[in-house]
Amino acid sequence: MGVITGRKTAAFSGPLVVFVIGMRINHFHKVGKWLPVLKAMPPMLEELAKDPDSGYLGSENMLAGLRQVCLLQYWRDFDSLEAYARSRDRQHWPAWVAFNKAVGSDGTVGIFHETYAIDAGRYETIYGNMPHWGLGKVAGLTDATGSRNEARSRMKASV
Repeated sequence: MGVITGRKTAAFSGPLVVFVIGMRINHFHKVGKWLPVLKAMPPMLEELAKDPDSGYLGSENMLAGLRQVCLLQYWRDFDSLEAYARSRDRQHWPAWVAFNKAVGSDGTVGIFHETYAIDAGRYETIYGNMPHWGLGKVAGLTDATGSRNEARSRMKASV
């Protein structure tokens, strides 16, 4: 994936749900506890990527130090995200049940998520000399116009 020179922005203007999900390895030596948690996400992402009607738009993997793995997901709306999470016929539900049986609250693996529902025009993206990344990878890129100091006007709303 090559670097795209210049200043770009995501070619996306609708409402959006950003879902941040991740895990923290609290005990490295308990590989049998954290490795299944780590390995549970790729099948879910494959399942979602094959279903354009799911509401899932795409994601980015991120590391947060040596112990934390984080996934930044983009969704069309909260209802789609919730429907996937609660569906007994999809990959998430059995992974959630398996986590609770194997780890539960024993402290070996931490998990987290944060969900942000964002109205159209209430976010901005800028990519300078970057490969496709984030919402720009999901939605495509377009030239970022205007002054470098116009975040408020790019968001089209007072913040």
